[in-house]
Amino acid sequence: MPTHPLFAATLGAAVAALLASQSAIAVQDEDIDFDTTEDLYQVCSVEPGAPEYVPASFACRGFIHGAVQYHDAVTDRKKLKPLICYPKSVTIDDGRMAFLAWAKKNAGNETLMNETPVVGLVRALAEKYPCK
Repeated sequence: MPTHPLFAATLGAAVAALLASQSAIAVQDEDIDFDTTEDLYQVCSVEPGAPEYVPASFACRGFIHGAVQYHDAVTDRKKLKPLICYPKSVTIDDGRMAFLAWAKKNAGNETLMNETPVVGLVRALAEKYPCK
């Protein structure tokens, strides 16, 4: 999920505007946690229109983007076998949707949902975009 300069600039401007806004929604640390895959699922599944949608959406997208960017950098630099092989056309939102579908399917699996969120995310993306 390559970084597009326009996306990075837009995201940065949106976050700055959100933080500077007098009417910005106050998000407490306990509102957005990334301790487990279940936490990531809860943050990423906040629906548009919910009061916490904007910060949750940015948090979800940022987590996915950071995790995938790290995966790509490590596997490229260290010549390691990649775990995720997505087409160049895949977007962060595509990754979010893949994660949400995987998490919904595995919501009853306490072992998977209690793993660290990066493990759950990589499992979901590797299932959607397997390497051959």
